[in-house]
Amino acid sequence: MNQVTIKNSFITLTVLDYGAIIQKMVLKNKEGVDTNVVVGLEEPDKYLNDNKSLGACIGRYAGRISKGGFKINNIDYPIFSKDGVHLHGGQKGFGKRYWTIEQVHDGDNPFVKLGYLSKDMEEGYPGNLKATVTYKLVGSSLFIIHEATTDKATPVNLTNHSYFNLDGAETIDHWDLRLSCSQYLETDAKLLPTGKLISVNNSKYDFLEMKKIGQVRLDTPFVMDSGQEKGTVLASDRSGLSMEVITDQPGVVVYTPTAFAAICFETQNYPDAPNQPHFPNSILQPGETYHNGSEFRFSFVN
Repeated sequence: MNQVTIKNSFITLTVLDYGAIIQKMVLKNKEGVDTNVVVGLEEPDKYLNDNKSLGACIGRYAGRISKGGFKINNIDYPIFSKDGVHLHGGQKGFGKRYWTIEQVHDGDNPFVKLGYLSKDMEEGYPGNLKATVTYKLVGSSLFIIHEATTDKATPVNLTNHSYFNLDGAETIDHWDLRLSCSQYLETDAKLLPTGKLISVNNSKYDFLEMKKIGQVRLDTPFVMDSGQEKGTVLASDRSGLSMEVITDQPGVVVYTPTAFAAICFETQNYPDAPNQPHFPNSILQPGETYHNGSEFRFSFVN
């Protein structure tokens, strides 16, 4: 397992080739103390037994797919499902594969670029898919850029699964959260989308204005509002750190685990889009390039 660290004057980022995992992201808090803002494991080999996708690149399809498969061009493609749910790319998704470190750039705007070739019919998905993920530091921002090309039509939905904790606290209740999402996807008991988009008004999912997370816990696909003046922001008064999430994706799955204090912002297409024709297109065609660009911008709380 290989480890790469890039840094600028604001952020020090450590990445593993296994799972293209973000292992550490260290910033200084308002007291000038180094603060690792992602939940990770100190010993890299322990990620081999991790079942929480800590900091990993998720693919070939992030989120849940129903019906035990999908259909493309009238061909059925069965994929691994457990209790009727295919999750995060199958039994061994991209987060459990070794990637190749393709490029490391130090100096101004440092970055590391990793690549992975997912072969035709891996986990049941058609097409040889060449995926890359680039982690780039620009000022106080981390940019995560996923790209992919294929030689057969195939569903693609890549995201990063970092768990953020801005102050090292053991609860998330005191964090402030704003989501630029006026709708969420209704889900059933298995967290599969029903196909309906629901307004967040008068619901626990309404974080259109900044407020304490409190007792709310989420494992919820939200619809990202376009042209929203107020962005998606997480902030901690204790550390003085604030993080804004900016993405070109139509959705974000916000996940707060029960086992530890953290929150994920999985910027991506909608879950189950291959089986929901009215959801944004999730099928990548030969000759096209899949792109997911997301920025995690850090600042100090005013």
